[in-house]
Amino acid sequence: MIDLIDLKENLESYKKGLSAKGCDIDLEDLLNRSTQKNAIQAELDQLKSQKNNLSKEIGALTAKGEDIQELKGKSENLSKKIDSLQSEFDLLKSDLDLIILQIPNLPDKDVPIGQDESDNKEINKKIFTQMKDGLDHVEIGEKLGLLDFDLANKLSGSRFVVLKGKLAELQRALIQFMLDEAKNNGYEEIYVPLIVNSDSLIGTGQLPKFEEDQFKVGEGKYLIPTAEVPLTNLLRDEVVDASELPIKLTAHTPCFRAEAGSYGKDTRGMIRQHQFEKIEIVKFTDPSKSDESLDELLSDASKILDKLELSYRHVVLCTADLGFSAAKTIDIEVWLPSQNCFREISSCSNFRDFQSRRINVRIKDGKKKFYPHTLNGSALAVGRTLLAIIENFYENGVGVHIPKVLKDYLDFDLIEEKK
Repeated sequence: MIDLIDLKENLESYKKGLSAKGCDIDLEDLLNRSTQKNAIQAELDQLKSQKNNLSKEIGALTAKGEDIQELKGKSENLSKKIDSLQSEFDLLKSDLDLIILQIPNLPDKDVPIGQDESDNKEINKKIFTQMKDGLDHVEIGEKLGLLDFDLANKLSGSRFVVLKGKLAELQRALIQFMLDEAKNNGYEEIYVPLIVNSDSLIGTGQLPKFEEDQFKVGEGKYLIPTAEVPLTNLLRDEVVDASELPIKLTAHTPCFRAEAGSYGKDTRGMIRQHQFEKIEIVKFTDPSKSDESLDELLSDASKILDKLELSYRHVVLCTADLGFSAAKTIDIEVWLPSQNCFREISSCSNFRDFQSRRINVRIKDGKKKFYPHTLNGSALAVGRTLLAIIENFYENGVGVHIPKVLKDYLDFDLIEEKK
């Protein structure tokens, strides 16, 4: 959530930054509404003070047995004015809050200005395997007889998958391996609910703007799109001592996304599904260490691909491709032979104090209180890691070899093709 005081002091910077993110909200009108709301609040405070003093005077005169009718009339008139102003204030505040909640975070100054994903900037690349074309994971899955989209469609519809036998075991091994890596990097594992309330999604920025992308399961209840939501909201409305920073949390959860704005995209295979597994890592950090924390988060996620020996690159997202809540995002993209390109497997984002203001978490350092910076990323998206292994470690006529680092988690080193 943006800071209105900062907006007022740096209006032109906000106009430029929000425009680069495609936001066309009238900021001057927003500030005028805020000024109007503050003026009404001041008038309300003054009238309530007058009524309070009048009530004391009425009480004193009543004790003396003196006539209070005139004062009672004044008190009733004040009450009517207060009620009328309060209604005006509440309506204005509600409209203002809704507008503010739909304003995205400002991009950092070093984020590339761009119109679409073609303007994203590659900053690093690490190659382990020969960069060549190959079968996609759907074809390989059919050869293995362990990847079934037809069965999933019968059970649930499109954009779901059924994993069988050794592929299901491989996914479970990946989850445990990723959790172990997160623990080794200092993240505390948390088990969280898969259903959250609307306040939680407002806190991390999915609501109110992106409700159509969520799976709603009841009045004000939603399936989580990512463990970022419950993990970040663990500290909602809390005051945390500065000595506890940085706070590093991780969770494995299924994730659920309606993909309302993605129909027609990646309809084949496991790239874009309604249900998928992720290991999420979340950090709360001191603002002075925010940039350093993003570098560490990126490194923590990338080490997993290093150990799996999967080729990847880092890409800084441009302003047009940057998420609603993010000030800066660096994607990790893994090499997929079937598509002859890199595809996103993790987004490591710094939200600055945007989310912490929305969830109202503050850090206490002596007499001073401040908003921490929040960061998160996938370490990693399990399904996309699984399909990257399937494609990169496939040997035609033989099957899928298991990466060395996973052999301690499994009792096999090859997933054979069907005979």
